[in-house]
Amino acid sequence: MTVEMREIADLGPGDRVAFFERDAGIEAVSGDVREIVDSVREEGDVAVREFTSEFDGVEVGNLEITDDCERAVEAVDDELLEAIETAAANVREFHEAQLPEDWREEFGDGRELGRRFRPLERVGVYVPGGSAAYPSSAIMGVVPAVVTGVDHVVVVTPPAEELNPATLAAIHVAGADEVFSVGGAQAVAGLAYGTETITSVQKVVGPGNKWVTAAKAEVRGDVEIDFLAGPSEVVVVADGTADPELVASELVAQAEHDPNASVVAVTDDETVAEGVARAVDEQASAREREDVIRDALSNDASGVLLARSMSEAILFTESYAPEHLSIVADDDESILERIDSAGSVFLGPETPVAAGDYASGTNHVLPTNGSARITGGLSVETFLRSTTVQRLSAEGLADLGETVTTLADAEGLEAHAESVRLRLDRERDA
Repeated sequence: MTVEMREIADLGPGDRVAFFERDAGIEAVSGDVREIVDSVREEGDVAVREFTSEFDGVEVGNLEITDDCERAVEAVDDELLEAIETAAANVREFHEAQLPEDWREEFGDGRELGRRFRPLERVGVYVPGGSAAYPSSAIMGVVPAVVTGVDHVVVVTPPAEELNPATLAAIHVAGADEVFSVGGAQAVAGLAYGTETITSVQKVVGPGNKWVTAAKAEVRGDVEIDFLAGPSEVVVVADGTADPELVASELVAQAEHDPNASVVAVTDDETVAEGVARAVDEQASAREREDVIRDALSNDASGVLLARSMSEAILFTESYAPEHLSIVADDDESILERIDSAGSVFLGPETPVAAGDYASGTNHVLPTNGSARITGGLSVETFLRSTTVQRLSAEGLADLGETVTTLADAEGLEAHAESVRLRLDRERDA
């Protein structure tokens, strides 16, 4: 059997470290990535082409492939194009609902306060690709930026002898302004610092391998990033009403992403736990990517766990802070209320994680490695900056005057206090 049932109560300190302190594996490549980033920053296109040849085995002619993306729309079959357009429309609709409105309100007498929101001007979206097809990642990265009103959306996607038209078509449908055939750390560096060809941006977003993630960590500070994402994760919380085969299907689906994926089922019902373990083994054997799935299932951060109670299952899940959280239980809403840390939540037996991965409308670029404890997934807020706005009347300033001057004097900032007293004195003399 691929996965053995374990009891949460029996997990030792080492087991808990494996579950709760996952990492993206970027430390091992950070030194090499730093050299790549520095070379691209100093040498521009020359370095980009050299690294593309070395790492991707491709001699790229024109780095820019924006026109190729437009032509790819005609190259894909009608059924695939319809799926891309439907997914993009659903993602667009959901993210439009997130857009905040500017506001101003009166607070007390003479204090008008508010907040306004403006999109970033230039953002870069990393779309995994090359010969592989990841149209969903193009949609998830580009559409929210376009919805937010970003002026210029730049996409980078790895090169190949023959680029996959599905990814290219999705990039065009999503609304990217410029597209470049470059991947890996060199692509992130190109976006961060610009080259003779690649447009520099203010923020870099999107998933990638550990080289991409390490590059995002390296350029952070010179350019903003969304977050550092690692391999895919899912936790399924199930009670005695759950169908073990459906729970197992969620583990197998996320396991096929990557041999380093982390997949966990946690339940307070021993019969369900045993059934999930059996079903996982059976389903893995029927999948084309069986080797990848079994590698992921054998990870220290994967498994089928039996809790003594649903409260223990919930506590484990909150500590895990999963990228994807599926709740298959009779009282799923009550369980959800008790879990704060999760990237995206899927409620009920008819809500597979794959629906959110592709087309329900929510975003699949999500925090991993426990970072759901402190941040959320990609959204319109990712591409927005906010500004507070205020206007005081003479009466409003007079009401605040003593408070401001007292605090300014206490901090030894005389000029701050005097800037207020000057106005108050003039008002009294008028």
